[in-house]
Amino acid sequence: MSARLAEIKQVVLTVLLAASVMFTTQVQAHGGLALADDMCVLTVGPYRMHFTGYQPLSQEEEFCEDIPEVGKTVIALDYIQEELRPLTTEVRIIRDTGSEENLDAITVFHIPPKVYPSASIAIEHSFPEKGKFVGLVTVTGGAQDYVSRFPFSVGEGRPTPKAAIIAPVVLVIAVVAFFLMRRKNKSTTSAA
Repeated sequence: MSARLAEIKQVVLTVLLAASVMFTTQVQAHGGLALADDMCVLTVGPYRMHFTGYQPLSQEEEFCEDIPEVGKTVIALDYIQEELRPLTTEVRIIRDTGSEENLDAITVFHIPPKVYPSASIAIEHSFPEKGKFVGLVTVTGGAQDYVSRFPFSVGEGRPTPKAAIIAPVVLVIAVVAFFLMRRKNKSTTSAA
């Protein structure tokens, strides 16, 4: 019975180890956006803003990078650092054409430069069609001007979570390890 218990412990430990690797905290960069400590952070030069996006008509989950569906989209940019409050911030969303020479021609949404003493910028825009876009957030008024450029897509649906891909692989590895250890124990027992 103790050999069987040891075998079960090994399988459980293998599964737990594989699961812990799968669910470790990740940082994913996407231009100026990154997921850190379960918070979307937009970096603009030395400054950081908290980025929150959601689509009230089609989903309740927030998103950090790509916009899953076309339609009404709400994005909030909240300053993380107090030093941003007296500075001017401009927000622009452009179609990703590969060139930014004529910004006015490719701009789909624009908030002119303004000071936000409340430390929060609300963006509400309806994307009528799927496509590739670039967000531009420009901060001016400090020692120098800073621009954060982050590409994103609209309407490509939610990406498959990594856990949904990795979990079946971990399960298969655990099952294979279980049967290999079981076969090894049977051969050791029959040889004795």
